[in-house]
Amino acid sequence: MGMSGISFSPSHFAATGTRTAYTRPNAGARVGGTTEAEPTGAAESTQSTQTAKGKQPGQPELSEEETAAVRKLKARDTQVRAHEAAHLAAAGGLAVSGASFSFQRGPDGVNYAIGGEVSIDVSPGRTPQETLGRARTIQAAALAPADPSGQDLAVAAQARQMEQEARAELAREQTDERNAERSPNNRERLANAYGQNGGKPAPMLSQYA
Repeated sequence: MGMSGISFSPSHFAATGTRTAYTRPNAGARVGGTTEAEPTGAAESTQSTQTAKGKQPGQPELSEEETAAVRKLKARDTQVRAHEAAHLAAAGGLAVSGASFSFQRGPDGVNYAIGGEVSIDVSPGRTPQETLGRARTIQAAALAPADPSGQDLAVAAQARQMEQEARAELAREQTDERNAERSPNNRERLANAYGQNGGKPAPMLSQYA
């Protein structure tokens, strides 16, 4: 079983097979899942959330080869649906849409899912702390299936990079805050606030007549 590839474009990247789409306002990513040789039968060219159709009445019995192809399609259908369900469950509030599937009609007249997609928002947060949380969720969503694809792993790596950048930004903010507290201007403001004696009562002279 091979892994599908990955390619980038200004708005998104796409691949075939079981996949999860990761979207953001100006740039995004779409990861693909595992791919394998398709069983005999005409593949549906469009994606849909439709369910499998039953065998037509009066259809002749399947040959041994056709029966094997149906078994393979059923296994693929189960794998694809479980893969996308895992992505969707782990994505939480970052999921942009439910799972959609592409189908292939088997020798028994039933449409089986051979590819799928779930869209997930991968845009950064408004603050480094929010970005950190989103990056962790994206990683969890990308790696949720038992068989993450090469594209899933690539998106997880991108999310780890996002997490590292958010951590670095948080560290810079904390350093800037510490430096501001220790700056001469800040000490001067403290001195003015508490007086030249650093907040201690000024000496007083008592005079008695």
